[in-house]
Amino acid sequence: MKKRQVMSLVLAGVMAASVTACGGGTAKTAGKTETKEASGKEAASSKSEDRVPIHWLTTGDGAAKAIKPDDRIVAAINEKLGIDLTVEIVPEANTEKVNVAMASGDFPDVVTGAYGTSATKQWIDDGMVIPLNQYFDTMPNIKAWLEDDYEWSAIDGNYYGLPFITQYSAANSLIVFRQDWLDKLGLSYPKTLDDMKNALIAFTNDDPDGDGKANTYGYTAEKPSSTTGGTPFDWVFFAYGLPYADYSVNAGGEVIPFFEDPSFIPAMNYIKDLWDMKVVDPELMLNDNPKKEEKFYQGKCGSMLAPLFRHVTRHENSVRELFSDASISYGLPPEGPDGASGLNKQGKNGMMTCITTACKNPDKAAEFVDFMVSKEGNDLLRLGIEGIHYTKDGDTITFNEEERAKDAFAEDGWAHALAWGSFYWPLESGYIPVSDPNRERALDTVKVATECQMPNLIKQKTPAEIENGSAVNDVFIQYFSDMLQGKISIEDGVVSLGKEWRNQGGDEILKEANEIYKSEKQVE
Repeated sequence: MKKRQVMSLVLAGVMAASVTACGGGTAKTAGKTETKEASGKEAASSKSEDRVPIHWLTTGDGAAKAIKPDDRIVAAINEKLGIDLTVEIVPEANTEKVNVAMASGDFPDVVTGAYGTSATKQWIDDGMVIPLNQYFDTMPNIKAWLEDDYEWSAIDGNYYGLPFITQYSAANSLIVFRQDWLDKLGLSYPKTLDDMKNALIAFTNDDPDGDGKANTYGYTAEKPSSTTGGTPFDWVFFAYGLPYADYSVNAGGEVIPFFEDPSFIPAMNYIKDLWDMKVVDPELMLNDNPKKEEKFYQGKCGSMLAPLFRHVTRHENSVRELFSDASISYGLPPEGPDGASGLNKQGKNGMMTCITTACKNPDKAAEFVDFMVSKEGNDLLRLGIEGIHYTKDGDTITFNEEERAKDAFAEDGWAHALAWGSFYWPLESGYIPVSDPNRERALDTVKVATECQMPNLIKQKTPAEIENGSAVNDVFIQYFSDMLQGKISIEDGVVSLGKEWRNQGGDEILKEANEIYKSEKQVE
């Protein structure tokens, strides 16, 4: 009883998008009269008794529209699979509410939580979710998802869910420049670290905005991330030859922290030069994303590290609100002395969708998951029902926004509320509505950003990384800040950082990383 009370309290906070959709009879087909609709609902009610209830608890997409009880997309899924789907979406993609619900013991049939966390690891360790290998012969989309893209996620040969890692094979961040400033100063988008330094100096000292005041600087970005340990200057480390996004390997074939790679000290010297010359935002180590963007839009700095894709037009339009003749440009990050370059780190965080041991009909639950990652399922969630939500003439798709608005589709050709947040994001799918006038430019930014994405040496988060990752990242960020501001020399800082990083859990992280690395080398 207590477990059910806890579950009830958790799900009491679930957003109004929580929906129970029973049978295809809830779908209102265009052109039917009210009498026929009522008759259809009565028949559907009887028909739905033969359907299998599937309860799905998910974080969903925090920005999506609420799903109504008569949603025709959910009804189409029910009709296709012979299920009665209940979708419960926690508010604001709050994974902690999913964790509490699972810990209560009152399990849904299907659950989506955060991948690479102690909570989802506990689901597997405590036998709360089932292995999916048994469905490989009958569920080709599940099999392809796991064996083609996430083969490394198996534990002792078993796959306990479908991981979805954000920015695993796609990226969208680049260094965005004020192209009009470059043009005014006779500069091009920088191709090398020397070009980059010269551009930032010019943006700071040569009055690029023409107001006669020394009130601009070259570069801004967000503060370092305690989640990934990433810095606003990762592109410098990669330019000096850092080979991986997470670790490095020493001459003896041992996995080491990336700051002990030979690239780190010369890269830090370059970064500190920029800092000491005052060509970067003096508040860079405090910036969040809105503050960073505000400085770029207001003409206080000439370049920023920022996500593009859907945002590329927003960035340019925001700059032009104050500077009507402004333009922006983007490109590959600058190359180092030996021609190396890189910018974006391959992701390790994301979501995982599992079937719980409490599910009374796991075969149907697996069929549902298989459909959600199929092309047919994708087309339904992104386009809708042909003839109702869109029409197609050859390769030309025309959206019926009035009908789509009735069924939890976002505006301007964007997808249904169930499309994103559990198995996909638009970036990883390369999805921009065909009706978007800036679609080609947006997709081009992803192509460029993915070209400079750096791979992880170890694809998955190890148990020790899950437990100690935040602590060791905090240690790194503190030393990075101290070295940048001259509170400790770079050479001494690396030595002290290595000791404290290991003491805070780094030794355990390296032990597991080395075991995985060596086992994979043996397979090769």
